[in-house]
Amino acid sequence: MRLTEFWRRMNEHFGEAYADSFARDHVMTELGGRTVHQALDEGWEAKDVWRAVCVAMDVPESER
Repeated sequence: MRLTEFWRRMNEHFGEAYADSFARDHVMTELGGRTVHQALDEGWEAKDVWRAVCVAMDVPESER
């Protein structure tokens, strides 16, 4: 998954105003105690980060 696709999905699910805030501020156990931005900056694959967001936030299967 490309980063552009990742951010498109984040914006669709959370809304453009909240997606970046969530990605900066929400520390996720699914990402080893990192935020989305930290995980991406550390080289995590976008698809793995998206999967972690889906699990943590109960994203419906149809939106995954």
